[in-house]
Amino acid sequence: MITFKNVSKRYPNGYVALNNINLSINVGEMVFLTGHSGAGKSTLLKSIAAIERPTSGIITISGQNIAQLKSSAIPFLRRKIGIVFQDHKLLFDRSVFDNILLPLQISNFDTQTAASRVRAALDKVGLLKKEKVMPITLSGGEKQRLCIARAIVHRPAILIADEPTGNLDIAYARDIMAMFTSFHQVGVTVIISTHDASLLENTQHRVLSLAHGSLLA
Repeated sequence: MITFKNVSKRYPNGYVALNNINLSINVGEMVFLTGHSGAGKSTLLKSIAAIERPTSGIITISGQNIAQLKSSAIPFLRRKIGIVFQDHKLLFDRSVFDNILLPLQISNFDTQTAASRVRAALDKVGLLKKEKVMPITLSGGEKQRLCIARAIVHRPAILIADEPTGNLDIAYARDIMAMFTSFHQVGVTVIISTHDASLLENTQHRVLSLAHGSLLA
């Protein structure tokens, strides 16, 4: 379970990104986070992965207060978490295969196991035939698929995605959302931020709404 208790984030310039947030997300739950640009969605997601640290309050994952983790412990926390960044953060001097391989190399997976996992992740997102190409040659939707493959290659318990369909057409966006749903169906906790109301139509999953750093619903 992920919990936020009285969590606030104030930047040195005085900007309040999160204001007294209280919420809980159950293991295996799929949750949408919505709100205007600048509402605090990205900061909230980054706080779960300890990319951002709260100014005050407590954030726990499975009972562990990650707001107080030492820097040396953060890499171990992130092995539980897959992250799909809004700006991709791809390495354009490495092939599709090598982009996905990198997290496994950092975690010291053996070569054979790592290669098997990379190809399984590529197959899951429909990019297996493009493992040798460079990311610059991919379409926007394919780059997003590559980001998802990289996020899931180490089989995380938690998958967070920051505006994963922001620059995609409707067909690609629905395809990407179907992938996240499939991960949720096998027990992964999935948290997705979006400002696209059409993606939330008829959803049966919980929607958390942020405005100016505060949780509305």
